[in-house]
Amino acid sequence: MSYLEWMLRILKNSVDLAGLPQEVYEYLSKPDRVLIVKIPVRMDNGKLVVFEGYRVQHNNALGPYKGGIRYHPEVTLETDIALAMGMTLKNSLAGIPYGGGKGAVKCDPKKMSMRELEQLSRGYARAIATIIGPEIDIPAPDVNTNPQIMAWMVDEYSKLKGYNVPGVFTAKPPELWGNPVRIYSTGFGVVVTAKAAAEKWLGGFEGKTVSIHGFGNVAQHAAYWASKYGAKVVAVSDTSGTVYDPKGLDVELAMKVKEGTGKVINYPKGEKISDPYASLYVDADILMPCAIENVITDKNANKVKAKLIVEGANGPTTPEAERILYSRKDFVAAVPDILANAGGVVMSYLEWVENLQWYFWDEEETRSKIASIMEKNFKRTAEGWEKLKNEKKDKLVTMRDAAFVLAVERIYNAMKLRGWL
Repeated sequence: MSYLEWMLRILKNSVDLAGLPQEVYEYLSKPDRVLIVKIPVRMDNGKLVVFEGYRVQHNNALGPYKGGIRYHPEVTLETDIALAMGMTLKNSLAGIPYGGGKGAVKCDPKKMSMRELEQLSRGYARAIATIIGPEIDIPAPDVNTNPQIMAWMVDEYSKLKGYNVPGVFTAKPPELWGNPVRIYSTGFGVVVTAKAAAEKWLGGFEGKTVSIHGFGNVAQHAAYWASKYGAKVVAVSDTSGTVYDPKGLDVELAMKVKEGTGKVINYPKGEKISDPYASLYVDADILMPCAIENVITDKNANKVKAKLIVEGANGPTTPEAERILYSRKDFVAAVPDILANAGGVVMSYLEWVENLQWYFWDEEETRSKIASIMEKNFKRTAEGWEKLKNEKKDKLVTMRDAAFVLAVERIYNAMKLRGWL
């Protein structure tokens, strides 16, 4: 099943669960606009290479299109459409005034020089300039793109306009109207959500044990903020393996080891396990899968011991695995990615608001605003889940189902009020 087919299945199920008209599915199953562009770049060896890029604008009933740009040799237009659809739903659930969009360039950035990447980025910004803007479509980084690439793009767009337009891209460097919280906002948001869930279902967050699958940007900052809020991080992992210590890891030391050696397995304390997936199975109250998709499947779900899963990665738990997990009497919930890892796009929203006003908050105030939005969204989703379970007593209803239902209902209401349906 392709990612687009999977997204369409989720959309159809959400429309049905919400009891909405079939025309809602028909409307949302297709994007508003698809732009395919060519980007010629003179490479360092003198050869001209023409790259293919996309910008998909899915739905703007709730506000301007919003979604990242990824650079990858295997991107496809079909996947970009699915990702844009996912952003429409994520932004809706987050309660922010955005629709969904997504962009991509088919390239291998790891084989390109900085000069080549800059030319590619500026060329892409020029190619999509006519359909983006602070009130139209606000791109951001995604896979293999970063604040530096956003800086090139916002500069190129501003040159076309003849004046600075900071609000057209988000997750820019702080020196170019970005907010420093953006670097860790996704991991921070995961922990804010986990804390709210633990306080509701586990009697509190402080003192609870946490295992984190992954140790990239999201996972590292999830580990950092989990420990700051009083939880005990007992395991982290990357491709080198898993480090486990039931007494708790020194997260800041683990981060330094990862930065210095590239491998968390070089952490000097605790038990070293060669299996990178072992962090999924250790004894912990809370599991945060923060690496890649489809790591908890029907093949290994029975090995997961955590009572609560909070998804930092996109799609780490398959639908088949969820059914197995929810059949356990001691299992509480799998807080879905669409809710738990929305801290990044919430921060992008706040950066955009800052840019529109040419006014900036400090880090503490910014974190407070992210936390407030994430906590409200968790509470609303948890309440929606209880309501949906009471309505659908004859079937298994997951928290993911409730999240998507709430997202679709908000979009539906906006479209209906506009007279689109």
